[in-house]
Amino acid sequence: MNHLHVYSEISTLKRVVVHRPGNEIKNLTPAWLNELLFDDIPWLEKAQMEHDMFVDRLKAEGVDVLYLTDLVVESLHNLTIKTSFIHQFIDESDIRHPKTRKKLFDYLKHMHTKDMVLQTMSGITKEQFKHYRKHSLKDYIKDYPFITAPMPNLYFTRDPFSVIHSSISLHHMHKEARQREAIYGEYIFKYHPHYRQATHVYDRSLPFSLEGGDILLLSEHVIVIGLSERSEPDGVEMLANHVFKYTNIDTILAIDLPKKRSFMHLDTILTQVDHSTFLIHHAFLKPLNIFEIRKTNQKDDLLIIEKQQTIAQAFSKQLERNVTMLSCGGDSKISSDREQWSDAANALAIRPGVVIVYERNVITNKLLQDHGIKTITIPASELSRGRGGPRCMTMPFVRAS
Repeated sequence: MNHLHVYSEISTLKRVVVHRPGNEIKNLTPAWLNELLFDDIPWLEKAQMEHDMFVDRLKAEGVDVLYLTDLVVESLHNLTIKTSFIHQFIDESDIRHPKTRKKLFDYLKHMHTKDMVLQTMSGITKEQFKHYRKHSLKDYIKDYPFITAPMPNLYFTRDPFSVIHSSISLHHMHKEARQREAIYGEYIFKYHPHYRQATHVYDRSLPFSLEGGDILLLSEHVIVIGLSERSEPDGVEMLANHVFKYTNIDTILAIDLPKKRSFMHLDTILTQVDHSTFLIHHAFLKPLNIFEIRKTNQKDDLLIIEKQQTIAQAFSKQLERNVTMLSCGGDSKISSDREQWSDAANALAIRPGVVIVYERNVITNKLLQDHGIKTITIPASELSRGRGGPRCMTMPFVRAS
């Protein structure tokens, strides 16, 4: 099996990366929800039960499930790499005072590697860090309970990096609360025995944000990218230049989306469920600004064509067949808005016509079934509080050709 091989959204899923919610969820408090990009506080133990059931469903379908934490541990396989990781983590956590940096480094360095990785994810509180002392003026002024903030969005593994064909797009995350999440992908794709040789078509050091929830592989030659709250036009152009150079992709469709949290990524309003069938939020059935980006014979020169058209029209042209758009929540605007809020449009295709969905979105799930799509349901009373669905919680590494 190839280590990285993803050419579509719907071909049979063979291997996927997930992250089981951990103590980073316990470190969410009402005062810091907005800063950490949550609308509510999930009950961790129940969220873990739901996530375990999700993984069980994946394994029952023959999917090899990898955990992000294990991949990071396998990448930090000697003291030099582990030391580099800790220093970089401290840098990216904006720890500036020399005494605090040294104490934090010593604290992390002497942990078992897996415990250390989990600690960086969960956040380090001032209460648990017995050696913490106020050293700087900022320490005295800022009423903040963390030395390093938690990363509660980590269970949405779709966003920090993406596999495009056999290449890696390692992302510069838009929100400060999520930027450190990509450090784990950086070390995996730099040091992991199986994944360190991957070509990078985007790098997190680039100045423009790009996130995996906005990337949809429409065909072997076409990528769709949402110009959303989280992915910037300059980032899309940089990705375009690199994928045109290193892959078989020759066209990118960039869809201009509202810059608002409720539609934070393309996959919150659109996912593919079969060869010609897509789930979509009703508000995006109308004509939109869609930019067709193609490569030219000139280096780093792109042909950009702006069109007012529906997503269905744009996809039908690229796929050379008619497509069906199923409105999540059905014909009712109220039901559609409610179920999109709980990620009804965010389905994960296991193979063509077979998807994993949240069981709570009953209208959308019935609509899928009526159109011949098999739905594998999972509970999500807690997982859905993070505003992401089954596709958000997975990063495919291998899909069948």
